[in-house]
Amino acid sequence: MSRVKIPHEEYQARIKKAAAEVAKRGLDLLLVNSTESDYANARYFSGFWPLFERAGVAISAKGDAALIVGPESVRFASDVGHIDKVFPALYYRESANPAYPEFKPNTYRDIFQAIGVTGDKLRIGVCSMIDTTVVMMEGLKECYPDAEIVDAFDIMLGLRMIKSENELACLREGFRITNLAMEEVRRNLRPGVTELQMVGVAQRVIYENGAEYEGLPMYVFSEKSTSHAISRASHRTIELGDIVQLNLSAKVDGYSPSIGYPVCVGKLTPEKRRIVEFGLSAHRWTESQLKAGVPAARVAQEYLKMFQDKGFGENFVYGPCHGIGMIEVEAPWMETSSTYDLVPNMTFQVDTFVAGPTFGIRWEKGVVITKDGCESLSAPIGEIYELDF
Repeated sequence: MSRVKIPHEEYQARIKKAAAEVAKRGLDLLLVNSTESDYANARYFSGFWPLFERAGVAISAKGDAALIVGPESVRFASDVGHIDKVFPALYYRESANPAYPEFKPNTYRDIFQAIGVTGDKLRIGVCSMIDTTVVMMEGLKECYPDAEIVDAFDIMLGLRMIKSENELACLREGFRITNLAMEEVRRNLRPGVTELQMVGVAQRVIYENGAEYEGLPMYVFSEKSTSHAISRASHRTIELGDIVQLNLSAKVDGYSPSIGYPVCVGKLTPEKRRIVEFGLSAHRWTESQLKAGVPAARVAQEYLKMFQDKGFGENFVYGPCHGIGMIEVEAPWMETSSTYDLVPNMTFQVDTFVAGPTFGIRWEKGVVITKDGCESLSAPIGEIYELDF
């Protein structure tokens, strides 16, 4: 069976694009770092997703690249990665902090010289600073005390926020699988089951249908826990009358889309219906505003104003959309302070969260920006589900 994935040639093209940006900015080298939980930057160039350890990719201004891994991952990375030069380094070891006394480590200087970067007074761009540990940064400064180290987040943002056709195919496949999981969880949802039992149902479906992993910790939250903007499912038993928030996700070759909507196990109370219906109307309004050329800040500002004008100002938590790609929430966010315009092939999750007094709801799906509007990447959402028991 053919599998939806990013081809080898696209990884090579990404490295070349990054190298051009490195040269354009007068840098000698780009170093991107990733963790197991936020693997996107290193995997974007290499296809490698670290386990326990960290990973990095170094790219020279001339387009040569090296994959940097922990001491235990060399064979793993060589087998699955798309970069031939693989170097183990202690900077990327696991959090148990083993000493590996028999291991002869590579230094940043060894690795950079292997891709043709020599000298001492280098200009090194680092991304992401948030995922660069103190150990990595101190190692970099020790090897290159005379280097200028700069934040290169903008390089990765520029590369990742415009999706290729292969990336869109991965997202669409992830949405297809996720929708199957949503339907199966909804069919099994009833009083007496636990949140985690429903997570188990979702996991079975995504793996049976070709996902490589969950795109996020599966959200099956009931009643009080639905008020958590970020949370984890628990052993809580779902009861009659509970509102249950589903946000499920299936990862396809690193791409992690999500679908979310509320389900009531029974009939909605008037207050719950008011929140659910407002959230749905705000979700639909947001989708109608998305089009190439539109300033992101304007959408976010008008979205906030809509909450306030309709009496839901106290229910507002965050802006209308965030990027979607290799991480379920990736840059750029759509915020009142945003400084960019929407362009074709940007992808967003239309993520409409409304916090009620004792519960919350979220309507969420993915779209790709087009010249004349936006295209939904998932099956339609918008039905208000009240399960009859």
